[in-house]
Amino acid sequence: MKRVTMLLAVCALALTTSCKSDKKETPITETPVEKTEQFVIKPEGTTVNWTAYKTTAKTPVSGVFTTLDFEPHAGSSVQEALNNVTFSIPISTIYSKDSIRDGKLQKFFFNVMADTEFLKGTLKTTSDTEAVATITMNGETHDLPLTYAVTDNRRVSLSGVMQLKDWNALDALATLHKACEVLHTGADGVSKTWEEVAITIDTYLREQ
Repeated sequence: MKRVTMLLAVCALALTTSCKSDKKETPITETPVEKTEQFVIKPEGTTVNWTAYKTTAKTPVSGVFTTLDFEPHAGSSVQEALNNVTFSIPISTIYSKDSIRDGKLQKFFFNVMADTEFLKGTLKTTSDTEAVATITMNGETHDLPLTYAVTDNRRVSLSGVMQLKDWNALDALATLHKACEVLHTGADGVSKTWEEVAITIDTYLREQ
């Protein structure tokens, strides 16, 4: 009798264990956290290029500012990374591959204006192709409309045309023209210095 009772107990235990092992446990799944890319302007990959014009044939004279200080911030898109970036450009860093020309630009143009040790401003994007640079120069603050294009999802080129009259800089331009009158005389014998300056900003976004 004891053997029968023991045998039944063993069978019951085996059956219980078998039923437990057949029971499927619901796996715990974790919701993956989607990582959002963040981009920020790369300082060493940014240049500010300018092109001025002389003679009636509108001969271009180009150069860069070798120093650009700005306070970048991260964004999940190119438009966000560019938006609300503040910048400061020392005019002493102007460079056109001609030291005499650079000296004249500082002495007869920038130094004639008010408060132009630095060009300061803020960049704001208005769409995925357009932006506005609010620039302070000669004690005047005005907007410079820009268009921009993106290549390889990282390289950005912004461009616009600055009209010097908007910054009340025509007197400074006249002083520069007088100092460069002979050099700005074309084949027609007419000396001319144009009132517009083309601006191009090339930059590169790095992932943060």
